[in-house]
Amino acid sequence: MELTMRDFIAVTKALADETRVRILVALKGGELCVCQVLELLDLAPSTVSRHLAVLKQARLIEVRKEGRWLYYRLADSDAPQFAHNAIRWIFASMEKEEKTVHDAKKLKAIVRMDPGVLCCQQRAESNS
Repeated sequence: MELTMRDFIAVTKALADETRVRILVALKGGELCVCQVLELLDLAPSTVSRHLAVLKQARLIEVRKEGRWLYYRLADSDAPQFAHNAIRWIFASMEKEEKTVHDAKKLKAIVRMDPGVLCCQQRAESNS
């Protein structure tokens, strides 16, 4: 698939935000439930949702729904080459960046938690 101007703008917009770059790097380790992404970033659900939507629109990530849970992953092999190139560039550029290294350590603890329990805790905190 050829890169169009619209694709180029969508990808550059997606990569022009620290939070979205952090999400991409976090997904390097595999699929994450939206609750896990929320826990990692410690941001409001609406903010995280907006960031995920921008990444999805740029075709850098994909989403699947399983019951009431949403799981995000990096674009798969069917994604356009420009998406894979952008992702590789982010990984190479951010490999030793302080914030993404910290995120990786934090994410190790997060993925050990049951996503259902994590989501329930987040809901209870937002209702109090």
